[in-house]
Amino acid sequence: MIVVMNPGATEAEVKKITDKLKSMGYGVHLSTGENRTVIGVIGQRREEAAQAMEAMPEVEKVVFITRPFKLAGREFHPEDTVIKIGDVTIGGPEINIMAGPCAIENEEQLLQAAKAVKDAGARILRAGAFKPRTSPYSFQGLEQQGLEYLNDVRKRTGLLIITEVMDQFTVDQVAECADIIQVGARNMQNYYLLRELGKIRKPVLLKRGLSATIEEWLMAAEYILSGGNYEVILCERGIRTFEPYTRNTLDLSAVPLVKQLSHLPIIVDPSHGTGISGLVPAMSKAALAAGADGLMIEVHPNPQEALSDGPQSLTPEQFKTLVKELKGVALSVGKLI
Repeated sequence: MIVVMNPGATEAEVKKITDKLKSMGYGVHLSTGENRTVIGVIGQRREEAAQAMEAMPEVEKVVFITRPFKLAGREFHPEDTVIKIGDVTIGGPEINIMAGPCAIENEEQLLQAAKAVKDAGARILRAGAFKPRTSPYSFQGLEQQGLEYLNDVRKRTGLLIITEVMDQFTVDQVAECADIIQVGARNMQNYYLLRELGKIRKPVLLKRGLSATIEEWLMAAEYILSGGNYEVILCERGIRTFEPYTRNTLDLSAVPLVKQLSHLPIIVDPSHGTGISGLVPAMSKAALAAGADGLMIEVHPNPQEALSDGPQSLTPEQFKTLVKELKGVALSVGKLI
């Protein structure tokens, strides 16, 4: 249920309503737009709350939300959410590309990749210190040493850092290093982890699960939002289907659909979405044309020797060419890179 305040409602009037709701045992979440403030009401006995709110002169109307994702939906927050990290914005007119190697292998490899993606125009470095792998015998990442390398590279390049968190026990450890914390596809429904991420005040990038529906994906975001962390970025990275020619099936229809259903920014990962480096340029362009707010692309100094995801990684030269080509696509949809 949402409570829509009268246009121009003062802070005191909003506080009066939120205090009333809290005294009745409800959780409240504020969404403040240019003209109106909307209060999300979480709890049982909705009819009781509705009757109390409709009697308040400060309230314009009460609206029941039928979809299960209350805080992620546009009914609660009609305007697009724009996440600001320093001078970088995600969700507005600016397209940002997160680029770098799948896994941190050593300091030299990471620094080389970071300089290359920055030179091409990326402002956010993606690289994994913790690597969840299907096989226990595959390279699992450098863990704490990798985080230390990321900290050092940030100081040397000025790039923002996004890296993956594996579980609820390492949230603080990763948060000390990351500007954006990534939740991988395998952890999309790790509810203990999502609850912990709801307690922090740092942007979280939530990848779609391997076989997750859009509703399940938005409900996973709801866990983070309901904890009080409203800085959630969605990432479409392909879903598992019957098609064997690609690693996953990149569901680009999810981008405009999520834009209709939710106010959260959404980016696309064409590297995991296809698993084939030769398909990444075309799917990157298609993602921007579909309305994506950004891209996550794997770039490795030498993909043939990569310890993880080499076949889907671009070389620095290929990435630089792609960024130039993407600028024209961004302009065609009214955005800038």
